[in-house]
Amino acid sequence: MKLLFVEDEPVLIEEMENYFSSHGFICEQATSFSIAEEKINNYNYDIIVLDITLPDGVGIDLITDIRERNLDTGIVILSARNSLSDKLTGLNLGADDYLTKPFFLEELSARINALYRRKTLKGAENICFDDFKIDPVSKRFFFNEEQIGLTRKEYEMLLFFVVNKNRVVSKSSLAEHLWGDHFDQNDNFDTVYVHMKNLRKKISCASGKDYIKTVYGMGYKFTF
Repeated sequence: MKLLFVEDEPVLIEEMENYFSSHGFICEQATSFSIAEEKINNYNYDIIVLDITLPDGVGIDLITDIRERNLDTGIVILSARNSLSDKLTGLNLGADDYLTKPFFLEELSARINALYRRKTLKGAENICFDDFKIDPVSKRFFFNEEQIGLTRKEYEMLLFFVVNKNRVVSKSSLAEHLWGDHFDQNDNFDTVYVHMKNLRKKISCASGKDYIKTVYGMGYKFTF
């Protein structure tokens, strides 16, 4: 899952990034309205954690831009003000949840995971295709109830493909999702190919099928 934290408090944003990075999330930071606006217009995120009060703008004003770009992006508003009007304004504009400071990171994590399952995975406890099953909670992958060992990146790649099934996914969007929005500065996609090769091999060895198709000049498509 790829997260963007829009927050101008240095200690809090570092705490959030360290916590979620240690739990396997891809994390990006925006410490001002202008930086957040640039990132939102250039990259896609699964969840955006958005502070209302920023040094150069109001975080709520970014919600419309987010929704115009991607209806499936989850938005969690943060605010030091326990104001009903702020909450209602944000929710009416398209935010999904609201958390008042101070808060426990564990609570934010629970809300983010619930939101991700609800929006991206459509609330599914398990994701199944043919005789395969993905358990998003334990992050495990099974074929006929036998676990297939995947590395963290292989699992993230598989989940990204399944969520985007029957869509052509470019190498750059795949790399951006797995390694963050700095990876596109590097034109070497050898790492993507290695993880792709290993994932395809593990899936095909289990089932005899290759679900990941190469679309020449465009990228890849996961079909089942």
